Amino acid sequence: MPAPSAPPAAADDASAFVQRVRHELKRRVLTVLRVQAPSPAVRSITLGGSDLDDFVSLSFDDHVKLFVPPAAGMPAGAPPVMRDYTPRHFDAAARELTIDFVLHGHGPAATWAAQAAPGQTVAVGGPRGSMVLRAALPWQWLVGDASARPAITRRLAELPAGAAATVVLIEPDAAERQPLPTAAVLQLHWVADAAAALALLRSLPVPAGAGYAWCAGEASAMAAVRQVLVAERGLDTRAVRAAAYWKHGAAAHHETLQA
Repeated sequence: MPAPSAPPAAADDASAFVQRVRHELKRRVLTVLRVQAPSPAVRSITLGGSDLDDFVSLSFDDHVKLFVPPAAGMPAGAPPVMRDYTPRHFDAAARELTIDFVLHGHGPAATWAAQAAPGQTVAVGGPRGSMVLRAALPWQWLVGDASARPAITRRLAELPAGAAATVVLIEPDAAERQPLPTAAVLQLHWVADAAAALALLRSLPVPAGAGYAWCAGEASAMAAVRQVLVAERGLDTRAVRAAAYWKHGAAAHHETLQA
């Protein structure tokens, strides 16, 4: 499946590298169709239902709001908890949306995913918008930890043959280092921690041409990655998108990182 490109009539020309596309915000009630375990710490949950008729996700790093039951110990009648997740795959014809969950800790979303079974229902909101990459890029770097792996997996699956991608994934557990299918020319680097990722990014040769770097994961680690890419490797700030998908000591943290 080729990487999607943004329709000009619907998009804001945010820069030479990405276009912002707005979507109508809608809450959908979906049914769990399948639950798979591609690795010991990941649950891949496929949701379906007629509410997906008009679902749109144009970018690999889109995120939806998942409304899950509150954590144990919350008062009776407490509202659902909202958490951000990447639509790892969407099949419009089958009306199926797949979301990958990393089972880390005991948060409400991980707790829900660990017990999810076919027939259960869950509410999903969004995505509110998409930041769509220009269709043709000479090269791209994708950097992240386990929280970014669904987005990176989706991007690689959407890249056409001949595209060039370098991926740096932070994953200390060898059992979680699963293959990442792609038709692209892929250089895949697994590293044990953020320090190793920074060292590798300092040593990789920067390809010629106007490429793009995307990174997501823990807030302080991704801020450091962005600093290396911009201040040390000299990448155009417009060609680097960095996001904090989580932060040590904080719940439900999600932000775009700037200079």
